[in-house]
Amino acid sequence: MLEITLKAVLLMNAVWFALGFDAFYRRREIFGKVLVPDKQHRNNTAYEALVESGRFMGGFNLALSVLNIMLLFNIGGFDKNSQWATLLIFNALAHGSQFFGNIPMAMQNRRGGGLWNVFKGVMLRIFVIDCALMIFNALLAIALLV
Repeated sequence: MLEITLKAVLLMNAVWFALGFDAFYRRREIFGKVLVPDKQHRNNTAYEALVESGRFMGGFNLALSVLNIMLLFNIGGFDKNSQWATLLIFNALAHGSQFFGNIPMAMQNRRGGGLWNVFKGVMLRIFVIDCALMIFNALLAIALLV
């Protein structure tokens, strides 16, 4: 049962990070519009730099997706629960950094402000899915260490 759960979590990580690559790298112009919904604020070099920075975020997401695919097929030959737990903790931190990074914006949204809306559309999906994957990875790491 634990092996099936591990494979399911690794697959979910791989798919989610691949979607991040697609959103940030390939479709960075669209994601820029999500982060800067007001058209009046898009006609400047800062907005252009934000859009182009998607290549960097996308590149990291691609690397994380490939890592999880390799882990899914156990390319590294990991045979100890502590080794798997270390990798799952890494994934939990990757997802958690995205989730916790959006909390200040979510708090601003609750007060009627914020540059983008965390509780609507694609940003809500990112917020919820990163939280869920952070929890899945962390709980599985704990289960492997107990």
